[in-house]
Amino acid sequence: MDKYSPKQSPVTLRDEDGPAITRDAEYFEYSTAANPIRPSLTPRIPFHFFSSALYVEGPSRVVPLDMSEALKCEAPATGPGLCANFVRIVAGDSLVMQPKSTSTVFYVIRGAGSVKAHGATFEWNEGDFFTAPGVSVIELKATGDAALYYVNDAPLLRYLGVEPSVAQFEPTLYRAEKANAELRIVASQPNAGEKSRVSILLGNANFPYTRTVTHVLWAMYGMIGAHTQQKPHRHQSIALDFIVDCDKGCYSLLSKEIDQDGNMVDPTRVDWETGSAFVTPPGYWHAHFNESDRDARLIPIQDAGLQTYLRTLDIRFT
Repeated sequence: MDKYSPKQSPVTLRDEDGPAITRDAEYFEYSTAANPIRPSLTPRIPFHFFSSALYVEGPSRVVPLDMSEALKCEAPATGPGLCANFVRIVAGDSLVMQPKSTSTVFYVIRGAGSVKAHGATFEWNEGDFFTAPGVSVIELKATGDAALYYVNDAPLLRYLGVEPSVAQFEPTLYRAEKANAELRIVASQPNAGEKSRVSILLGNANFPYTRTVTHVLWAMYGMIGAHTQQKPHRHQSIALDFIVDCDKGCYSLLSKEIDQDGNMVDPTRVDWETGSAFVTPPGYWHAHFNESDRDARLIPIQDAGLQTYLRTLDIRFT
């Protein structure tokens, strides 16, 4: 039994003395196994905050935002199916990675450089997004001191015991100028203040039914205006949130439940910091607040492409 395996339940029946072909067979009384998500067995996804200090200085490197020990899964992982990372590249350096994932999404926090992935080579600059399938090597080069936020679905493939062999999409670039222009259009609409959020979703023409950035990953580029809030909502996909920029007074509240008036019960407060990231667990009610005098921007990346395909996303608003 490896270190990630739970202890055997006293009500588990196991054929220890039978032939080899039956020795891994187990039988559980229904009530002990029907919902195994509990701290002693399969833990829930915990909230966690990751500071920008993880990548501000030092040599070129990939910094996984690793919660695998808490999740009882193989490292590195930020959730059962996703791994978020900070990437730092010193000017003139390059990094080579092969995540063995179906999907990768990058956001350029600062700096400039180029990427070579799956037969494509192109340049990137601050504020750009780009995606690439993880079936082959991805090489990043920096022409200036650079940092990126990067999410892949390698943990999902490790759990399934598979490796990617077919690319479901081609490397795709989303320029900062275009993304910001589209977000400004949304924010300038007369009814923007009545919407559940002021944001755009990045899509890919290969996925018209999920309308997501890849077939597994979902990426939102959003704004919370000064002295406004996003009302409580929840979804069954994990959210790996990156704070693009904000002033003091921006924060999120997270809670397992809401009362009959739509207010969160005993919420946890998460104060935002520019360049930081945090995990919003699936199923938690959460709301975002901006009590500062300046607009704030954030990027949630989720496994909502997969959840949408499975018809299990279940987004709800108060």
